[in-house]
Amino acid sequence: MLAATDPTNPAFEGRSDCKEPLQFPFTSEDFNRIRNLIHRVAGISLSPAKKGLVYSRLARRLRVRRLQSFSEYLQLLESDDQSEREAFINALTTNMTSFFREAHHFPILSAHLGSLAPKQQVSIWTCASSSGEEPYSIAMTVVEHYNSFAAPVKILATDIDTKVLERARTGVYPLDQLQKLSPNQLKRFFLRGEGENAGFAKVKPELQAMITFKSLNLLHEKWAIHEKFDAIFCRNVMIYFDKKTQYTVLKNLSGYLRPNGLFFAGHSESFHHAVDLFRTCGKTVYALRNP
Repeated sequence: MLAATDPTNPAFEGRSDCKEPLQFPFTSEDFNRIRNLIHRVAGISLSPAKKGLVYSRLARRLRVRRLQSFSEYLQLLESDDQSEREAFINALTTNMTSFFREAHHFPILSAHLGSLAPKQQVSIWTCASSSGEEPYSIAMTVVEHYNSFAAPVKILATDIDTKVLERARTGVYPLDQLQKLSPNQLKRFFLRGEGENAGFAKVKPELQAMITFKSLNLLHEKWAIHEKFDAIFCRNVMIYFDKKTQYTVLKNLSGYLRPNGLFFAGHSESFHHAVDLFRTCGKTVYALRNP
């Protein structure tokens, strides 16, 4: 799904005003139709202040498709052009993440792994994998806990944005994005690029093998997932949704958590409206209210 922006910007990062000249007419009706469509297909609630940002993001799509107006673009979106619908969602999702973001969660995950039965097959789901930093951080935590790449753990990493999923599968990152990692972690989990790949590092195959990347829209009524999880990471996703949508998604997710499982949320999220589903058991960590 989506990765969060700064919590002071509850839907998108960046300025809401648009400084570039308006190449295309963009009316309030166009903006409202876009707001309704992105809410319907992805659950994202756009504030009126984001009109300029939306124009900037989507004007690029008009140029790519050689269209003359947002009216034409909306007609395309409302047709059966699924590739453009996907590009539309990708354009309006912000993916801001990093390795071991919200670092307090990973020792809690390690302790949770230690509380499970020895040799039990463990399943972990990260719902907003973005460009892969979160699932790879989870995988590194797993390897360090078991001291083995052959740990009895499988990780499902999903996101609505297909472009960032491809980057995640590739597992190549600039070295400056790996600054939170220790020298031992860099050596154990990454291959440093040379020559034309200097300045980059690639996740080692044995770490990648622990993760399955898959496209998934949390707004869909049915998910092609047929297992329950010992831990679910759904961090900084709910800030995109209105309260009604949040509750619907949380209720669905609760059905995929094992009775003793943990649900990890983002630092700017609270689920006071879902106390019938989850109870707090740590800093932005939840368990099922009625397992």
